[in-house]
Amino acid sequence: MLTISQTEIKNRLHFDNPWWETGGIEKRYQDYPRRFYFESFFKLVKESSINRAAVLMGPRRVGKTVMIYHTVDGLLNGGVAPTQILYVSLETPLYTGLSLEKIVNLFQSEFGHKRDGNLFIIFDEIQYLAGWEVHLKSLVDSYPAYKFIATGSAAAALKLKSRESGAGRFTDFLLPPLTFAEYLAFIDKTDELITPSTQQGFWNTKNIIELNKEFINYLNFGGYPEAVFSNLIQHDSARYIKSDIIDKVLLRDLPSLYGISDVQELNKLFTTIAYNTGNEITLDNLSKSSGVSKNTIKKYIEYLEAAFLIKIVNRVDFSSKTFKRATTFKVYLTNPSMRAALFGPVDDGHQAMGALTETAIFSQWSHSDNIDNLHYARWNTGEVDIVWLDFATLKSVWCVEVKWSDQPCSDSRLLKGVISYAKNNGINELLVTTKTISKIGVFDDVEIQFQPSAAYAYTLGANILPARLTPIQ
Repeated sequence: MLTISQTEIKNRLHFDNPWWETGGIEKRYQDYPRRFYFESFFKLVKESSINRAAVLMGPRRVGKTVMIYHTVDGLLNGGVAPTQILYVSLETPLYTGLSLEKIVNLFQSEFGHKRDGNLFIIFDEIQYLAGWEVHLKSLVDSYPAYKFIATGSAAAALKLKSRESGAGRFTDFLLPPLTFAEYLAFIDKTDELITPSTQQGFWNTKNIIELNKEFINYLNFGGYPEAVFSNLIQHDSARYIKSDIIDKVLLRDLPSLYGISDVQELNKLFTTIAYNTGNEITLDNLSKSSGVSKNTIKKYIEYLEAAFLIKIVNRVDFSSKTFKRATTFKVYLTNPSMRAALFGPVDDGHQAMGALTETAIFSQWSHSDNIDNLHYARWNTGEVDIVWLDFATLKSVWCVEVKWSDQPCSDSRLLKGVISYAKNNGINELLVTTKTISKIGVFDDVEIQFQPSAAYAYTLGANILPARLTPIQ
């Protein structure tokens, strides 16, 4: 039986690392816009004072590999020699069966590298190697002068294994889907559509009609960088997003990690959740509509949340008290584009626009370390979409009512619930999102700031990311 020779492997390594010959990355990657996360991740890669590997994880197709190429570009521009950087994609069949150390040894022998060399070694899609966390930890311990970087799409598996076996040796870095602010930057429309608001910390728009068009595009395909630049993917998102992103997680990643035997059951549950994103659900109703038992649903929801596909948001009552048994809750897709891939794109008047607008706003919060502070309030006579609960005082600090309509600006009856909740919890200023109107009004002695949903989604993304990424832990 024929075996793969070291010459073939080294030829492939040269193919995967074109900068060894050309001195730079391919132009297509140079031209690709950088994620807002890049500078923060690049600082982590260059950090040499502690001996840790950087593990870049996140859902499929959010731009991890492209960010790795931008990292290589940054290293080259910073004076690192091209032959000091190794990139290996472990999903390449030629590398199957090779240990990480064997690959490192081949790299060392190719260029005569020593143990104390200033090397950067990147393993892309590392989840394809069984027991990767043990191999990577061993390399980090054996070669403290080298900087190891790993990426992977099986985010739930990576996170679990990283915490179990990489304690003290790995630094996890999560890359979520695009924020709306990133999306506008990618299509170069920020300056055209966005302007600072008179309200400090907020942003408004120069053209709400055009901003709403782009917001709807964002709902349909804008969470995925590659889809932003491909008309083919935009017009066939079901084939691209569903098969390449959702199905691979549901049918391969999660079953292999958690030993799920009935993948169709998991798929049916996720489809039900995706259709009801932004709506309140109960375990009983979810069990009836999906045909999955309640105990199984609880486990599957944990798995889907670990895979960064959904986010559970819990309920508080009229006085902001939490419930000991969370039988009623809301489930949001972490990326609204997943719903369009499953059930078709939405337009301005689509019946799901309200729920998807709420989902998009929550998806901006998925970039915040404080997302677990978010709740929703519901009681017998009303509800509020977003409530920020201070865990120290167990009191509500602020709240937001999300609308894809301008009617609440003139009809205070539609705001009765949020106003009564605010008064009961000592909240003096409210935010209500609209479709097109931006203004400040006073209803029943409560000041309400009205802002278009698209502008508010931009504001969240523009504020949350810089605040999160400035300090590097």
